[in-house]
Amino acid sequence: MARFALTVLLLLLASSQAAAQSSTDVIPGAKVGGSRNIKVLGHVNLDSAYKTSDITIEQELSRPYAYVGRRLVPSGVSIISIKDLTRPKLLWAWTIENANLHTGAGGLNPIYLKSRGRYYLTDAFQFGRTGPDADLGALVWDVTGLPDTSKIREVARIRDPEHPGGFHESQSYKHSNGQALLFTQASGPFVDVWDIDQVATAGKGDPQTGLVGRVPIGAEAVIQPIRQGRPGAPPPDAAALAAASQPRQPGYHDFYIAYDAANQRDVFYGAGGQGYWVYDVTDLKNPKLLTSITGVAGVRGGHTFMVESTGRYAVTETESQYQPLRLFDLKPGLDGTVKNISRPIGAWNSDWKDLAHNFEIRWPYVFVSAYEDGLQVFNMMDPTNPYTVGYYYTCQCPHDKGLGVMNGAWGVQVRNADGVIVISDIQTGFWAFKMDGFDGWNGHQWGIPNISGAQDWDNGPDGAPKPAKVS
Repeated sequence: MARFALTVLLLLLASSQAAAQSSTDVIPGAKVGGSRNIKVLGHVNLDSAYKTSDITIEQELSRPYAYVGRRLVPSGVSIISIKDLTRPKLLWAWTIENANLHTGAGGLNPIYLKSRGRYYLTDAFQFGRTGPDADLGALVWDVTGLPDTSKIREVARIRDPEHPGGFHESQSYKHSNGQALLFTQASGPFVDVWDIDQVATAGKGDPQTGLVGRVPIGAEAVIQPIRQGRPGAPPPDAAALAAASQPRQPGYHDFYIAYDAANQRDVFYGAGGQGYWVYDVTDLKNPKLLTSITGVAGVRGGHTFMVESTGRYAVTETESQYQPLRLFDLKPGLDGTVKNISRPIGAWNSDWKDLAHNFEIRWPYVFVSAYEDGLQVFNMMDPTNPYTVGYYYTCQCPHDKGLGVMNGAWGVQVRNADGVIVISDIQTGFWAFKMDGFDGWNGHQWGIPNISGAQDWDNGPDGAPKPAKVS
């Protein structure tokens, strides 16, 4: 009996030590685990090693695909199948040819679009100016045939020889005029707008076919003309060399485009030089400045900018340690009461020592990819008093090491149909989550426009069917 009791005691001791190890830091200083209401559905490592970048997810349940960027060397993009959410798998991966010659940030920002029954995957690239493809901004693939990866085909490469340096960010949008658009950051003081149908039709011909608009930055901004093969224009190589010798002008970093249902207009929200800028882009040829957020204490430039479904309350980020996400009321600027907004009405951070990165709003929730702090979810129902409602630490890395505080969860996306949350982590790859009580999102169920970062490619802005009212 004594030997039996001793054996049981030793087993209990061993199991308690194992449990303690699994519930505390595996790496000294690392945060692990999460809140009880966040459930891990699946995880794919992706051999990350600082190379995973942004993420997007298709919204149709019949197309269970997530797209993850691969930065640095080799640069490329991966497709993750989440048909079985508990066992996600790498379905397809692509890297650029002669990868070792393509230095720089590399593949950063996969985006998907749907138009005329075709599904397109794009990825934004930034390669070094001394290597090949310094003027390459994005690649476009037709992925309509998934899950049959043999049917994936590259249809276009978008280039900008007059502004080499590639595209750091891009965003897709279903315009109220019916066009499926890709907005891309450029190495200049503007954002370019591409019609994906024109881009795909042109194929590998003129790499600037499909450029249908340009959004400037700044109150006194002047739109630079779009090249139209003008007589006497220098060849692309000469244009690229000339542009490379000029100092870069402050431009945009990130942006969000959404329909303003109350005023029936398409609105661009851009973060960049000096702060944040709001333009009416209903007429893509003539964008009009609506308001701005500049002169904010502690903010030298904008990084990320998004609004909730009504377009009144904004969440913003500036990319430096100790900075919180700031919340602003845009109404005084949009109403014309003031020309510029400079005071936030609220702020949020998961840990004051760290830095939050990208985010997606599904009011009242904001889903954040918070670098070291992984997935974070906060409630902004009262924008003056946002508070955390859930979290999970995906980085599993020590504080302020390697990439500093810019290590960990890079991108986040939400599938509206069922509430699946996906994260891309620089260190640990792809993650899928569910939050208790969040089983999908439709703005009409909250009494607000059904508008978010997820596009309704078939019906257009705010076009999703409204749920029947309960009498």
